[in-house]
Amino acid sequence: MRRIKPLKKITYIQLLVLHALMAFVIYISEATSKFFLFGIIIYFLQRIFANGNKKDEVLLAAAYVTGYEVFSRMTGANVISYEFAKYAVIGFLLLGMFFKGFTRKSWPYIFFIFFLVPGVYFSAVNLNYDTNFANAISFNLSGPLCLAMSALYCYNRKMPFERLQQILLALMLPIFTMTVHLYLYTPNIRDALSGTQSNFAASGGFGPNQVATILGLGMFILFTRLFTVKSRMINIIDLALLAFMSYRGIVTFSRGGIITAAICAVAFLLVYLWYARPKDRAILLPKIGLVTIVISVTWMITSVFTEGLIDKRYSNQDAAGRLKEDVSTGRAELIESELDAFFEYPLTGIGVGKIREYRYEKTGTLAATHNEMSRILSEHGMFGFMALLVLLFTPLIFRIRHRSNLYLFSFLIFWFLTINHSSMRIAAPAFIYGLSLITIYNAKKKRLIHRK
Repeated sequence: MRRIKPLKKITYIQLLVLHALMAFVIYISEATSKFFLFGIIIYFLQRIFANGNKKDEVLLAAAYVTGYEVFSRMTGANVISYEFAKYAVIGFLLLGMFFKGFTRKSWPYIFFIFFLVPGVYFSAVNLNYDTNFANAISFNLSGPLCLAMSALYCYNRKMPFERLQQILLALMLPIFTMTVHLYLYTPNIRDALSGTQSNFAASGGFGPNQVATILGLGMFILFTRLFTVKSRMINIIDLALLAFMSYRGIVTFSRGGIITAAICAVAFLLVYLWYARPKDRAILLPKIGLVTIVISVTWMITSVFTEGLIDKRYSNQDAAGRLKEDVSTGRAELIESELDAFFEYPLTGIGVGKIREYRYEKTGTLAATHNEMSRILSEHGMFGFMALLVLLFTPLIFRIRHRSNLYLFSFLIFWFLTINHSSMRIAAPAFIYGLSLITIYNAKKKRLIHRK
């Protein structure tokens, strides 16, 4: 009987083509996005159980769902729950703990979870009668719980650098799919121009803040691949994709995600150069110059296509060129009201989900928070303050003992900046925070066999 040859490993180009086709199919019929989402869940569950999570397949699954989250919301795939992606990430990571457990040294994040519990009680006491208690809790705590699960699973989780690269690739591919969809949705940006405010038409009809945040994350991953992937062909493809994705990110006119990506890229590059050998640094300079030129040309093309409006947006000007008084676009007032709530109830906070009602009663403005740090202080009081201390200092203490993860500072910066301009509306900052706690080992050295 003739032996059937096993399938060859799928290539990077094939993966890109496959995800571009996915974008075309969903553009033609958005209803297919739901089937893709459930197909993704089933595929990764099968892979996890088949391999027993031996190679941290749960992180691949969580990464892919994180990258797909904004696109699924954009195309109406979240039929079960708006927070479906966060619950899926939590579920995958719990499944991973079932197979592999988690280290006892991650105990600070157990305390982080406990610090969130009192806020649930005060929420039950303080929320208005007509407010849906379950929705308020799930909307405001799904992000922190997602972060806690990511941190618990990833804390000092040892893996080779190649595996972390695969996880980041799994995160980037659905972001690429969304980017292709955006080009199909709004092929001519000039038709979507309406001023210097965040542009919904250029963001697939969805929230520009979330779209720019996830596109910025994709840009950052592509940027790092230019230095960590040793293949000229893949580097050329990634450089083209970086320009391709950067253009769509910039034309959302939402600045937070793009500026965050730029700062993370600079932080990664500085760490990478710090650890590089002197002769390697000299080799990297031409590549850095080429990337700078590509990004600069992309910006100039964007400026031409937006008729100079994007320059005014990043200069904090309106369409007429007048300087805007509030560079935070109203976020400063939201933070101020949340800090007022904290100072009014410093010990207990006002309860999970109560800040919207509190702000409306005090200012007459009904708006969701944009800053996770001020929100957690207002709703959890001193318990929230201690929870923030855990999040801020645990990775830094971890860094003193484990210096192998090149991405640690970049990931922490992404988490910190994102929760300060977009709160924890999406799973990305929570999941990326967890990845910063991974320990990288040299797979080649670990395979050495010592003989007498």
